[in-house]
Amino acid sequence: MEDKKGFFSQMESRTAFFFGFVIALLLTGTVGFVTLGVFVMKGYTLPSAQPVAINNPTQPSQPSQPSQPSAPTAPVNVSVGHFPLKGKANAKVTVIEFADLRCPFCQRFFNDTEKNILKDYADTGKIKYAFRSFAFLGPASTVASEAAECANDQGQFWKFHDWMYTNQADESNTDFYSKPNLIKYATNLGMNTATFTTCLNSDKHAAQVAQDLSDGQAAGVTGTPTIFINGTPIVGAVPYAQIKAAIDQALQS
Repeated sequence: MEDKKGFFSQMESRTAFFFGFVIALLLTGTVGFVTLGVFVMKGYTLPSAQPVAINNPTQPSQPSQPSQPSAPTAPVNVSVGHFPLKGKANAKVTVIEFADLRCPFCQRFFNDTEKNILKDYADTGKIKYAFRSFAFLGPASTVASEAAECANDQGQFWKFHDWMYTNQADESNTDFYSKPNLIKYATNLGMNTATFTTCLNSDKHAAQVAQDLSDGQAAGVTGTPTIFINGTPIVGAVPYAQIKAAIDQALQS
């Protein structure tokens, strides 16, 4: 009796190889599709690009520094404003800070950078340093800036400025910046309570605060702090080394 041959044994070797190869491809694709289906059912997602690290990760509760447009390539013509200057009035280099008294990044700049600028450059007469209000974080910022103006009327601007940043409340705590509380802070700093109260409650300096904001916007300020070194802006609570390098370059030019 003639032996029965299997299906593949009845094919030519080349045909059998091709047929087997096609079957292997189909099996592989089926297994891959089933595996992918299992991953999807389990919520698997393909790896994505790693997120970009956020600057200043040590204070996650604070809002991230707002993105800024590219800084102008040419120096901006911006005035020093009307608050008392630190340093030498006719110094070769002028540093102007636009800041909001409620801004957490301005507080960080005050603690980590501004104090060093004043110590190394203003106190030694190498620069003049100016502060400009940029009250853009809402009504509480506006009132705080008006309070700074009232403190300036009594010759106490820098004392009030330093106290506000040293004791700055969370940005969401607008009650900290209420008029009664601001009057209390001024009184504790030794200012004349009646004079300060009349000044703040009358909105005496509302137009000046609005003018400072407008001046900053005209100079290209969109966020705080923004520092101008001989008109060239640096945006954000940058490390002292970056500001120092810019000042040194300005002094040598």
